[in-house]
Amino acid sequence: MIHWTIHPFQELSPVAIHAMYKLRVDVFVVEQTCPYPEVDDADLTALHVLGHDETAEVIAYARILPTGPDGLPHIGRVVVHPDHRGHGLGHRLMQEVLDRIHALSGSSRAALAAQQHLQGFYERHGFVRAGPAYTMDGIAHVDMVRDERDLSVKA
Repeated sequence: MIHWTIHPFQELSPVAIHAMYKLRVDVFVVEQTCPYPEVDDADLTALHVLGHDETAEVIAYARILPTGPDGLPHIGRVVVHPDHRGHGLGHRLMQEVLDRIHALSGSSRAALAAQQHLQGFYERHGFVRAGPAYTMDGIAHVDMVRDERDLSVKA
């Protein structure tokens, strides 16, 4: 069973901050061999969605950034611990994120920059590609937006 917590940065405990950064660095910097500044100022204004397993380990994470110039909240740093992939946890994480966005804004509209190989994953959550592929930090990405009302995962 996964226990979800959602907090602004200022309400995260030092232990939660450490767990969040450890998971993000382990996957985005080490596993994906992508040296880039993982810790950024956007964390200070984001809502942090953490999925904890029965031992309280953080095994899933995403952040929700405030509404940008495009009028949409942005989702970022979507990650699942390698030992917990392949069981639908990423989809449950996205559902938590979309549910929170809907609760905050009354809309499920959102945007994100997806690693291109994960475009299909995000399409299952109602996102559509919004431009050409580009390289960010050495990895192909695509911008995606979600403009539909249905919050359920597409089979």
